Amino acid sequence: MTADARPVVKRTARAILLDDDELVLIKRTKPGRDPYWITPGGGVEPEDATVVDALHREVDEELGAKVTDVVPAFVDTVGHDPAEDPEAADPGFGPGVKVQHFFVCRLVSMDLSRRHGPEVDEPRGEYEVVRVPFTRAGIASVNVVPPRLRDFLTTNIEGVLALLAPDLG
Repeated sequence: MTADARPVVKRTARAILLDDDELVLIKRTKPGRDPYWITPGGGVEPEDATVVDALHREVDEELGAKVTDVVPAFVDTVGHDPAEDPEAADPGFGPGVKVQHFFVCRLVSMDLSRRHGPEVDEPRGEYEVVRVPFTRAGIASVNVVPPRLRDFLTTNIEGVLALLAPDLG
């Protein structure tokens, strides 16, 4: 670790999940807050052999879904204090950082009746699965967080789609 590096205290795996020409998101509604939209995914757990394994586990838990063509697309680093609410919109810079790995992938199947895990068993607010067109207008129609992901998607729609091109290798 370099002198400027902050310790990584949490890692997450999140899906930029495409189903044909739509982006699958989760609309989060909490009491006293405006709704916001997140990509499916969550924390990498000790039992996850890799970050991609965590991604598969998380999309299964949150959506009852299977994905394919998983390709790294974007990494975001934010301050993180493990003592604070892990879903805080602006956790501030605490003792370390959270590294969020975003993967573009295609939806193979989804059965919302198979959803399980903390979001279903002990929800903190509402988790509504929604689809928006994977266009600049579609992305702009909802409050996608984190803002750097929203900016990345808006700027790079064609590049994200190119990550799923059959000739990528």
